[in-house]
This record gives sequence, structure tokens and C-alpha cells, in this order.
Amino acid sequence: MTVPDRITLVTALQGAGWHPAAWRAAGPAAQRLTSLRHWRDVVVEQDRLGVDAVTLEDSFTAGPTDPDGDGDLDTSTVVGRLDALLVASAVAPATRAIGLVPTVSVTHTEPFHVATGLQTLDHVSLGRAGWRIQVSPTTREAALFGRRPGGDDAATLFDEAREAAEVVSRLWDSWDDDAIIRDVTTGRFIDRDRIHNAAFSGSFVSVHGASIVPRSPQGRPPVFTLAHRADAAAFAVDAADVVLVTPGFDGLEDRGALALVRDAEQAAGSDLRRPVLADLAVLIGSSPAAAADELAALDAAAGAPYAAGSGSDTSVLATTVPDLVARIGDLRALGYAGVRLRPLRIPIDSTAIARQLVPALVTAGLRADVASRPTADLRTRLGIAPAVSRYARPAVTGSGAGAGSVSSGVSA
Repeated sequence: MTVPDRITLVTALQGAGWHPAAWRAAGPAAQRLTSLRHWRDVVVEQDRLGVDAVTLEDSFTAGPTDPDGDGDLDTSTVVGRLDALLVASAVAPATRAIGLVPTVSVTHTEPFHVATGLQTLDHVSLGRAGWRIQVSPTTREAALFGRRPGGDDAATLFDEAREAAEVVSRLWDSWDDDAIIRDVTTGRFIDRDRIHNAAFSGSFVSVHGASIVPRSPQGRPPVFTLAHRADAAAFAVDAADVVLVTPGFDGLEDRGALALVRDAEQAAGSDLRRPVLADLAVLIGSSPAAAADELAALDAAAGAPYAAGSGSDTSVLATTVPDLVARIGDLRALGYAGVRLRPLRIPIDSTAIARQLVPALVTAGLRADVASRPTADLRTRLGIAPAVSRYARPAVTGSGAGAGSVSSGVSA
């Protein structure tokens, strides 16, 4: 098994943190959750101290529903959110190297809008955009759009998502890298032959035409998806570049969660071994006892424990920096490319990830020092090959090369 040379570290940002009672511990930050300054401050700190990427959670619901089952919003936790893609685009100019990976659902969203929004993010971030693709299964979400009843089974949702991902990819490829020629002599701004029809007709999606956004720096921003069971892992093999797995879901341990993806790759006959990140919820304390006490206090405030199978779909670690480094080292030995950490409290635990965990991983030899961190595009930082357009033409070489030669379409 190939072991990654350096651990990829991603921080998952949601509201005041992933614990339902996190807003009670957030202090002044709880008053700024709809402030751009709040999100910019959190992301800039992650960027400055060496985290590879942040994911920004999103949903068509304003918050979780009441645990009593009456369908109303649970008013004891954070309700209300900003659009993740818009937040990512807004904070991009304030950051330098970090990947920005908003969650964007494809169940009720036109692939054209998904494609152009993420291309725009890739342009404004100079090649640091990613996409966490998500489906939206509930009737509550469907009711906001009124086009379909909702409550579709998982197989239907994933089939639709496969088509949407395919269309988005085709739209991303629809402009060649060199389609804009700005030829003053002939008066042509573009070469029409270098823009392609992203034609697709499927069971759920039909598209004819090209994107309105020129090809972005990465060509195709890397696609992330959560694979917490076999059908989701099969979808990940079809649609994603980076796979997030959740140890603790349905009792799966670290080895079993990774095996979900590797088994799906084998079943699909895929030669590509995708980077797999362990997705873990963390509360970081000064000692094991302090961390346990702080989690217990949050659980008491929420009125229920927050743990795998009880509010969380992954393992919840009340831990210390040294213990978390050891866990990450064990994951590396199993073949994980890295971790996505869900801070239970923002900014308390997100700050601990940036200020304490990153240097501890450097000391342990699991990451390079921030000063030597590459500032390349997100695909490169994740170890993913450049995106070659499906419409790319071979470069003209030899005596025939000249004014009419074109690029290969390989993205930087």
C-alpha cells in the first residue's frame, strides 16, 4: 500500500462549530455568524498557519429539525446560514494559498449554475477552488423549489448527481485554455473553434451549449464527496477526485472506512486510487480530562450526547494535540492521504488546529513547515494530476508549428 508523503489537512467549517451547543461557547463570535468579517478571519488564520483547505458546509435547510420529530427547526442550535459558494468567493482575495471548497448541492440546482459559480471562484482565488458535491434528500428541501415532491431514494439521487457532475465537468472543459485570442488585426476577441458544445442528454439533465466563463486556472476544480456507505463510495469513484470517509459511521473503524473506497474502486475496475481523507469531529483540550469535561459540558447544554450515531455521522474525539497527532500518524500508516477535521467549536477548536496541531504535525514529520508550503493550485497541493480537457487537441510540433499552433489544453 502506498503511503502519502505528507498528510493533507482540511478544516471543515460550519456555523459556530459542529456541536449543537457550540454557539453557547463561542462568545462574541456567535453574534457574527452572518458577518463576512467572521468567516474571513477564520479562513485567513487557517491559511496563514498552513492548513491545506477549508470546506464550507451548506444545505437547503436553515438548520436541523427538532429532535422531537415535529418537523420544526431545532431552536436550541444555530439556525440560519450564508451561501457557502458566495462566502468562499468573498474571502478568496484575502487568502494566499489555502484551498476553498464550498458545499454545493446538485439535487435542486442547475448544473450550469454550479459550473459557472465554481469557475468564478477558481478565477478569483487564482486556482484554489474545490467543490464538495452533495445531494439533498428531504421533502423539506424539495418544497423550497416546488418542482418535485422530494424524498427520492438514494439510488435515484446518486444517479442524478452522476449526470450533474458529468455536465459540470463538460462545461468546465467547454473553453480551451487559449480560446481568448484578442486579435486586434482581425477584430476577433475569441477563436470560436476553441469553444465547444458541452452536449449531454440523460435521464435527469439535458444541456446544449458552452459555459459563459472562460476555462479557469485549474481547468476542473477538484471534486470532494463524502462516502460513508457503499452506495456513496460507488458514487465517489464515478464523480470525485477526493473522498471523505467517516470512521464511526455504522461502527466502521479506520481500516473499514478506507476499505469502502478501495473496494468500490476495484468493483468499478478503476486504476485510479483517489486520495482518501478521514473525516473526524474534534474538540481539542489542554489534557484528556479537560477535553472530556469540555465535551460533557457541551453535551449537557444540548441535552444529549454528541457522538457517532448520536447526532454525528463520524467519530467524535475529545482529545489533545499529541493524541490527535498520534491518531493522524496511524491513519497515514493505513494509507490515508490525510484528514478533514470538523472543529466542534469555532473559533476555539479551529484556532487550535491552526496554531497548535499544524506545528505539531511538522515536528512529527507528517507535514512540511509552512514556509516551504507550495503556493500552487489546489489540485497540485492535493497531489491530483492536472485536468486535461476532453476537447484538447494535440499540440502542433515540428515544421508545421507556427501562428496556427494550439495548446494541448492541459491546465496549470
